[in-house]
Amino acid sequence: MNKLARLIILFCATVSTVRLGPQATPKADAPNVTPTSGVTRSSFGTVSGQNVEMFTLRNAHGVEVKATSYGAIITSIVTPDRNGRPGDIVLGFDTIEGYLKDSPYFGAVVGRYGNRIAKGRFTLDGHTYTLATNNGPNHLHGGLKGFDKVVWKAELLQGKTGVAFSRRSPDGEEGYPGTVTAKTVYTLTNDDELKVEMQATTDKTTLVNMAHHSYWNLGGYNSGTILDHELTLHADQYTPGTPIVPDGRVLPVKGTPFDFTSAKAIGKELKQVGGSPIGYDHNFVVNGVPNQLRPVGRLKDPKSGRVMTVSADQPGVQFYTGNFLDGSVSGKGATYVQYAALCLETQKFPNAINVPSWQDQVIIRPGEVYRHVMIHKFSAEP
Repeated sequence: MNKLARLIILFCATVSTVRLGPQATPKADAPNVTPTSGVTRSSFGTVSGQNVEMFTLRNAHGVEVKATSYGAIITSIVTPDRNGRPGDIVLGFDTIEGYLKDSPYFGAVVGRYGNRIAKGRFTLDGHTYTLATNNGPNHLHGGLKGFDKVVWKAELLQGKTGVAFSRRSPDGEEGYPGTVTAKTVYTLTNDDELKVEMQATTDKTTLVNMAHHSYWNLGGYNSGTILDHELTLHADQYTPGTPIVPDGRVLPVKGTPFDFTSAKAIGKELKQVGGSPIGYDHNFVVNGVPNQLRPVGRLKDPKSGRVMTVSADQPGVQFYTGNFLDGSVSGKGATYVQYAALCLETQKFPNAINVPSWQDQVIIRPGEVYRHVMIHKFSAEP
């Protein structure tokens, strides 16, 4: 073969290699390096003439998170089980209409004040404020039209697989003082973590206690109840109520049905908890230093092998076993029966503003920044 022929062959091989290079399968641990890498956006309908968007976040290991700009709601989280089979592990709806009509806060960011305020009243800087009582005699999750029932502005994160939602809550909204600027950021990593970051600022002294309200069933949203899920909570104490709103007492969990300091099936002592309806709907005091990121809990579904750990920087976590689900709500082709899912809502203590020793948890003043970080890590065990 002459020299010219060899040069032609070498040139052709080089061009072929260059063309094939971009088509090669990326490494599983390759980082996301472009603003839209791993994220797609689409329409999810309209609410009161406002366009609602859906954002789909995907990582390299098959974990997928869908979040919508209405209520900053997470509508779906898909993770693999022990056999690698994907499954959606949160309750929700396929369309915007479900969230407008029937949703018991599925996947939403609730606020301005998540959880309950006794009798819908509080006093701040000498002024008494009256709020909607939308949960019996109490105020719940920000009122009649809280953060979960409005359209947030959305923006893709630069260089990450994530989306940021923001909104301005005007002075007097749902009876609260001060104009609050709030933000929620969802980030999905290639470590199979969903990071939820919430923050807020105000122009007048007010209350802020934002919480994320996904309903979890690690067997899949349509797999029955969570009573055989095994839960560990890093909490030696809880805050009982009269009957359900904390009243300032802090009691040890040891020797009670509230002891999840070692892994225990959720249904094991559920009937002993009592309530109407029966089940857990209680705030637990997370061990460690408040406002520092630390372990909160670990949840495992023995059937699928799926595991979720939760870390956060809040003083408490609300453990709720879907007691009020009664089969009247359906979504994604499933009927959501009692105990079909559970919530682990990291938070400031419920009713903190009405308990003098807890008040400072929830009061925010001009120049201060409310911050709340929680991390969900997904895995599967044999």
